[in-house]
Amino acid sequence: MFKSKSSKLALILFLAMSMLLAACGKGEKASTGGSSKNALEQIKDKGKIVIGVKYDTRLFGLKNPTSGEVEGFDIDISKELAKAILGDEKKVEFKEVTSKTRIPMLNNGDIDAIVATMTISEERKKEVDFSDVYFMAGQSLLVKKGSPIKGLKDLKKGTKVLAVKGSTSAINIREKAPEATVLEYENYTEAFTALKSGQGDALTTDDAILYGMVDQDPKYQLVGGTFTEEPYGIAVKKGNKELVDAINDALKKMKESGKYDEIKNKWIKTN
Repeated sequence: MFKSKSSKLALILFLAMSMLLAACGKGEKASTGGSSKNALEQIKDKGKIVIGVKYDTRLFGLKNPTSGEVEGFDIDISKELAKAILGDEKKVEFKEVTSKTRIPMLNNGDIDAIVATMTISEERKKEVDFSDVYFMAGQSLLVKKGSPIKGLKDLKKGTKVLAVKGSTSAINIREKAPEATVLEYENYTEAFTALKSGQGDALTTDDAILYGMVDQDPKYQLVGGTFTEEPYGIAVKKGNKELVDAINDALKKMKESGKYDEIKNKWIKTN
């Protein structure tokens, strides 16, 4: 009799635990949205694509203080992506990112994609999926005209080189000029302001970004050519193959139609 009661009690406990685990499973599914749709389908359902762009990078992504609108090469590319995916370039929402915040914002679900002068690297491929290369840049040095610094060989002990946190440029310059002191700033605006105020001897990042600084203040110039290849890619959350394919298809059509060259020639100045 005692054994029978014990068996019944064990059975009741087992059933109760099974129901509890099932309920937890449903709750977990609900908390993550419970959607089996992929990222591309979700973007189409909400009728807009949210893209992380920079607000401080002249020629690529810069907030116009007069209009309040963010403008540049990356912005126009993003509008074309929205047009290709959703049929309307206005169906894009821009959110500001920096080199440091862009991947966390993507993986937190704050944005659907990153179009923000982001170099494709093996290390970053562990965290995000990339589109095909949409712009090829190269790292260079920016100095005030008349500076004794003419290239990497002049970055010696005591030389202060400015870079941006979370960028491949900061990593590269430490490898290329190990004796120099590297000072990192939150964004390009802060770094360029620091250079102009004499807090550093040179600023390093991709040449395309540096050209924007020269466009802003012609008292500065690029020196030493490029010493890396920086292929820019559009990043999405890992595993979103459908979205990557849609982006690559849009980029291909942009290039075939001549729209890509039109956007590039509008923004990117190399002299």
